[in-house]
Amino acid sequence: YLLFSFLFGYSFTLQLDSAARRGVDVVPRFRRRLAGLFVFGILHAVLLFQGDILTTYALLGLVLLAMRRVGVGTALRVAVLLTGGIGFILALAAAGGTQLVTDPAAALAAGQRSTEALQGGIGSVVTEHVRQLPAMFGTLLVQGPLALSAFLFGYAAGRRRLLTDVVGNRQLLRRVQQLGYPVGLAGAVIFASGGGTANLTGLTAGVLTAPLLAAAYAATLLQFFQTDRGRRVVAVLAPAGRMSLSNYLGQSLLCVLVFTGVGLGLAGAVAPPVVVLIAVAIYCVQLAASAAWMARFRYGPLEWLLRAWTEQRWPRLRAADPA
Repeated sequence: YLLFSFLFGYSFTLQLDSAARRGVDVVPRFRRRLAGLFVFGILHAVLLFQGDILTTYALLGLVLLAMRRVGVGTALRVAVLLTGGIGFILALAAAGGTQLVTDPAAALAAGQRSTEALQGGIGSVVTEHVRQLPAMFGTLLVQGPLALSAFLFGYAAGRRRLLTDVVGNRQLLRRVQQLGYPVGLAGAVIFASGGGTANLTGLTAGVLTAPLLAAAYAATLLQFFQTDRGRRVVAVLAPAGRMSLSNYLGQSLLCVLVFTGVGLGLAGAVAPPVVVLIAVAIYCVQLAASAAWMARFRYGPLEWLLRAWTEQRWPRLRAADPA
């Protein structure tokens, strides 16, 4: 989610520039956009996946909007302080012996009950999603500041046009790789070997190093996309990226149909390697569907609805008027 959050912050600078060129006030438009995302997020959390991120983005987007006039240096300092602050709090909790899972047997039993609920019908699935929402609020106390930090890193990169001048920033991107991979991968090993999010020491390492690893991934991809092979990959991925909101919610819908009792009911019934294969299959389906859709239309279906609400008019959907 760090890369997606980074891109959210980066795209915000593009919207600021677009509004400035047209001489319009960005505030009302962006607020409507955030309100639309919030509504999509609520529906997503209740009907499809309680771990929704759109509501968080909508709320944090108000903070980003309030910071639209800050300089690059200020944005970077606040971003570092947010990530460092969360890491420091988690480190203190770990040093104090705080345990995230005090009764593993009870946690496993709760997980089994949740799986059984998801294997029921639509009423059971929705009830389980709503039941888990309070637990998600606790997760957001950590995830929210980290997402805002990534927003601000993206905002700073957008102000410097980092993604539009890859060749000119190649030395910087290589330094990001040289720092991000060793530090980020070391943190990932500590995170995984400690039991993931169930262990505060591993979680602390992950929080502090994941931004560097994500940055290294991004730097690598940006340089790869400048090659002939990379441009061919971009051509395959770009349609899905242009309708990322539709794909985000569509992926949740497909998972509901595959894993819950609304559809095939495979939750708890397939091994982890099979889950990975299902995830790859879902993504391939989305790539094909996105390419077919974007060949005919200017926006994804949900992007079109969000744009209509944001602009208070119905934008043209088809890619070209019929002859």
